[in-house]
Amino acid sequence: MKTFLLAFIPLFVAIDVLGVLPLFVALTDELDDARRRRLAFDATATAFAVSLLFLVAGKGLFAFLGITESDFRVGGGIILLVLAVTDLLFAKERQRDAGEGTIGVVPIGIPLIMGPAALTTIILQVGSYGYLWTIVSLLVNLIIVLAVFTESSRISRALGKPASRAIGKVAALLLAGIGIMMIRSGIAVMIQTMRP
Repeated sequence: MKTFLLAFIPLFVAIDVLGVLPLFVALTDELDDARRRRLAFDATATAFAVSLLFLVAGKGLFAFLGITESDFRVGGGIILLVLAVTDLLFAKERQRDAGEGTIGVVPIGIPLIMGPAALTTIILQVGSYGYLWTIVSLLVNLIIVLAVFTESSRISRALGKPASRAIGKVAALLLAGIGIMMIRSGIAVMIQTMRP
């Protein structure tokens, strides 16, 4: 159970379903409930397919490019930190950009559900907890995403806009903390491997 929680929580924070919920509601505002549910299923299925592809091909790509896990941990931590800071400081621009274009698998499935932060977290979870716990935590997270998006109208009304925004900001702060932790642990491993 502890291993599952350790694999689940960082991915839950990286996906940030409650932070993405207001964007999903805004993008699907004119759709009826049946079409919104269908869209939620399509977006979640797309996010799952992309994440599995990245999960399977990620290590091979590392080997091909000569990237170590520590390199990716530091790089991924920097990306998570930048994404968190961007979300904290430029949320309105993010909402405006997400509202442009077509509604569908893009931008909801990719990159709102499974963006760079979640993909980075997945590849690091495999190194820390293995494929089984990573896939289980991914499935549970995506089931939560599907449930939240399916019930988006009710949840949005119950939370209200200020509460949804506040939850998104807290998730961004946690994401920043995880990013710093990843940078710190990656540098620590690099220093240990450089010692004679």
